Amino acid sequence: MRDYKKLDVWKKAHELNMFIKKDIAIRFPKEERFELTSQLTRAALSIPLNIVEGCGRFTDKDFAHFLDTALGSTNEIDYCCLCASELKYISDEEYLKVNQSINEVRAMLISFLKFLRAGGKEKS
Repeated sequence: MRDYKKLDVWKKAHELNMFIKKDIAIRFPKEERFELTSQLTRAALSIPLNIVEGCGRFTDKDFAHFLDTALGSTNEIDYCCLCASELKYISDEEYLKVNQSINEVRAMLISFLKFLRAGGKEKS
C-alpha cells in the first residue's frame, strides 16, 4: 500500500482541487449551483480521491484503474473551465492559471500511468 501524501501527483491534484473550490467555482452565478458548479467541484474532488483510493489497492494494475478514472476527471474539469471561461464566469487570466494546473496534473497522471504499466516499482 502506498502513502498518497508522499505522491507528487496527489499533492498537485489536491492543490488543483483547492484552487477550483476556493478561487474558480465561487465566481460562478448562483443559477449554476446545481449544474456547472456542482459538476466542476465534484470532478475536481474526484481526482485526488481516486489517487487516494488507488493507493489502497495492492496491485499496480488496480492502482492504474483509479489513475485512469482520475485522468477522466481531469479532462472533465478541463472542459468545465473552458465553458466557464467562454461564459465569462472567470477571467482569461484565471482560465490560463487553472488550465496550466490542469495540464500539469494531466501530464503527471499520464507519466505515472506509463510507469505503472511498464512494470515500474515504487521507490522505497
